[in-house]
Amino acid sequence: QLQASGGGLVQAGGSLRLSCAASGSIFSINAMGWYRQAPGKQRELVAAIASGGSTNYADSVKGRFTISRDNAKNTMLLQMNSLKSEDTAVYYCASSELDNLPISMSRYVYWGQGTQVTVSS
Repeated sequence: QLQASGGGLVQAGGSLRLSCAASGSIFSINAMGWYRQAPGKQRELVAAIASGGSTNYADSVKGRFTISRDNAKNTMLLQMNSLKSEDTAVYYCASSELDNLPISMSRYVYWGQGTQVTVSS
């Protein structure tokens, strides 16, 4: 039900925009999130957005990444600027069964397939 796209290879300091397309009627009423997982590391929250637009971000991406959603189009975006090598990971979009942030990862019930982001230094 979730399809992530937009990953790729970019130089440090560059930008990428990830997109997550959702099917089904749950999109507009639940929180959505972007997670990432680097090799050998645990999956971690990047950013989340509630249906009403409230957001939270990992400290490591604050001021550089922006999460947004279009409920009418069932789409969520992640604009990533000033990318660093440590942002290299597989990025996953996810949909929660809840809508009040913050939400633990265990409460995200639908996951996309992931899209690779590689930042070269």
